[in-house]
Amino acid sequence: MKKILLTGATGYIGKRLLPVLVSQGYTVTCLVRDKNRFTPPSSISRLVQVVEGDLLNPETLLDIPEDIDGAYYLVHSMSASTGYADMEKQAAINFRDAMDARSVKHLIYLGGIVNEENLSDHLASRLTVENELAKGSYNFTALRAGIIIGSGSASYEIIRDLVEKLPVMVAPRWLNTKCQPLAVSDVLQFLSLTMFKKETYNKNFDIGGPEILTYREMLLGYAGVRKVKRYIYTVPLMTPRLSSYWLYFITSTSYKLAISLVDSMKVEVVCRDNSLAEILNLSTIGYTESVQQTLTDIEDNHVVSSWKDAMISSNPGFRLSDFINVPVNGCFTDKRSYPIDEKEQVIDRLWSIGGETGWYYATFLWNLRGFMDKLSGGVGLRRGRTDRYNIGAGDTLDFWRVIYADRDEGRLLLFAEMKLPGEAWLEFRIDDSNLYQTATFRPKGLAGRLYWYSVYPFHGLIFGGMIKKIARGL
Repeated sequence: MKKILLTGATGYIGKRLLPVLVSQGYTVTCLVRDKNRFTPPSSISRLVQVVEGDLLNPETLLDIPEDIDGAYYLVHSMSASTGYADMEKQAAINFRDAMDARSVKHLIYLGGIVNEENLSDHLASRLTVENELAKGSYNFTALRAGIIIGSGSASYEIIRDLVEKLPVMVAPRWLNTKCQPLAVSDVLQFLSLTMFKKETYNKNFDIGGPEILTYREMLLGYAGVRKVKRYIYTVPLMTPRLSSYWLYFITSTSYKLAISLVDSMKVEVVCRDNSLAEILNLSTIGYTESVQQTLTDIEDNHVVSSWKDAMISSNPGFRLSDFINVPVNGCFTDKRSYPIDEKEQVIDRLWSIGGETGWYYATFLWNLRGFMDKLSGGVGLRRGRTDRYNIGAGDTLDFWRVIYADRDEGRLLLFAEMKLPGEAWLEFRIDDSNLYQTATFRPKGLAGRLYWYSVYPFHGLIFGGMIKKIARGL
């Protein structure tokens, strides 16, 4: 049984590719930066090994097994801070050196279509990564994709948000830029079937769907599937910065990601050919079908992964293990308890909190806090949640990150990722027929203390009402 190394296993594509690889008979080693943010599905866990490592720290890559046969490089830093291009290049070099020291026969990289001379910073960085990885002693294949359409993808969610929210759009002229969208299900097929395919060794391929469309046509195509009428007018005067703000405030994307997307959307991403589809004997689905498939997945609660899973507003070196022990010294706390009758019903309500369900009480204040966070460049409430009823460590939950979630124990611990002059935790725990709710805030300097006292008058309303709703469903 061949062994595959999968990087980016916590990301949008990697999380979906993992079960596909296992179903094809591979054992998979997942390289992740933080083990606490990744739990393989229980149905395949016996065939999955998890190794912790940081691609920017070569010493941490020594724990990668020696007997790796094939590898996937699915790591990108599109929403990272300035200087991400240098980080991506160094990470690729470190990974290449680690693979050269092992028995890897084939490495596959998923990058972006780069057929124009004037590339965006984002696409230029992906090409640099591809060139560095190609220097290894293994066989190398680069797959270059454009817009990916699927539940949880950043591109799809931007299209959805614009169409659902705006009957009339006054939009930037880059909406007339051409691209070749590809269904995420087809991306997984290309990635999985290319591994160890000798005809693909030491080559690069563009992968895309059967249609070349403008972004405007994709928006109208989505509107057609949803059976809503939309009007789009383009203006030539909207600067890249204004375009970024336009996307940021209307859609669920982060501002850093909006900047990268706007930069890339000015560049045509059209495939040179479709020779890989012929080699693999694949037939890709069209844009309309991919949208219909995505809508069905969302309605059936089959959103396996989302670009938001890796979206963090604070420190890019964020590790769950750093925040699982809630501090006591130097902290402000708001502690409440409420008696419960049916433990399972309370847990069901807890495990459904946030997203479409909301926070059970004073929803307008939660929305206002999310809007204020978004104005300050934070994540706001737009991330929602990936799964409507299930949550686990590492999941996003509006402007919180799930640190710990155990239904049997009756404990849920959240860490705040909104913009704050400090750090905040929200914990729910069931014990002795009572629900205990604790909000903890560790301030940073005078600004943090002023912040706590300024919001404290609202705590009695928000937290008091919330615990009653969760405990009794009143």
